[in-house]
Amino acid sequence: MKILITGNMGYIGPVLVNHLKKAYPKCTIIGFDMGYFAQCVSSNGPFPEVNVDQQVFGDVRNFPEKLLEGVDTVVNLAAISNDPMGKKFEEFTLDVNYRSCINLAKMAKKAGVKHFVFASSCSMYGAADDYPKTEEDTLNPLTAYARSKVMSENDLNNLASENFIITCLRFATACGFSPRLRLDLVLNDFVAGAISSGEISILSDGTPWRAMVHVKDMSRAIEWASIRETSNGGSFLAVNIGTNKWNHQVKTMALAVQQQLPGINVTINQDAPADKRSYKVNFDKFMELAPDFQPQFDLEKAIIDLELGMKSIGFNDANFRDSNLIRLKVLNSFQDQGLLNENLNWTDKSFL
Repeated sequence: MKILITGNMGYIGPVLVNHLKKAYPKCTIIGFDMGYFAQCVSSNGPFPEVNVDQQVFGDVRNFPEKLLEGVDTVVNLAAISNDPMGKKFEEFTLDVNYRSCINLAKMAKKAGVKHFVFASSCSMYGAADDYPKTEEDTLNPLTAYARSKVMSENDLNNLASENFIITCLRFATACGFSPRLRLDLVLNDFVAGAISSGEISILSDGTPWRAMVHVKDMSRAIEWASIRETSNGGSFLAVNIGTNKWNHQVKTMALAVQQQLPGINVTINQDAPADKRSYKVNFDKFMELAPDFQPQFDLEKAIIDLELGMKSIGFNDANFRDSNLIRLKVLNSFQDQGLLNENLNWTDKSFL
């Protein structure tokens, strides 16, 4: 099996590569990444890409078609990856997350790739906390990031066929430790604050709902999507990825961290404007289609995983929200240094 992963040098990629290598020891993995976050390593172990058979640095907006020769599965993780980044770089979010995705899928189909796995998002349900949303419910994307996922799914649907199986994994909000940790994710942020300062500061009023999924469970879902047949979901499938047991309000997650790490002070911003990004999600379809690939992490296990992971690297930065563990901060820093231009292209590759 030959697998190409775009955006493999982000938060999910290192965990996914390790998972696939254990599941398929003889598989060949090609990584393709712009390298924005290559230096954001949060591990005392070897460089995360040691398990990648071939690492290619490049821009998914100009993907080299030849790299798809002999590839069985494409996993498209490449994205401007959260709402703050999407707000600042809205047009590039559409270029990277949508237009490049469709272009890549068209090239993959032409090259004879059998499986195309797209990292989509439950955020496309928007303000939807009245009841857990299923895949058949109306989509209500509120941000550039969410809109890019909806647009991609719509166009991918037209490309699927018996010989080109497309799976759009609508992931719940990611969490968990990774060799390239992100702390601009709600649960990761809470554990980081608890460990570094003994404080959890909730930026919202704490009432929004989030469905959560651990990065290792995301990898299990990607494995399933990489091998499923049309008899298991059809040639095109959009499916929520997570578990019904893990729909929580933001303040509930903060209190769960406090319980795991006693003595932590939790503060809530009661004056915060209402956060419309509040949604509950139903995961029955994923349970039905992939019973052997269901999430293994719950809220308590995820908190413990983050705690142990952060302590293993000596994490103690109380100012982590201004560090390179926040993705937007990294891009801003590169632009301030003149290393990235206004189109998010490297201005000087000699330092890579």
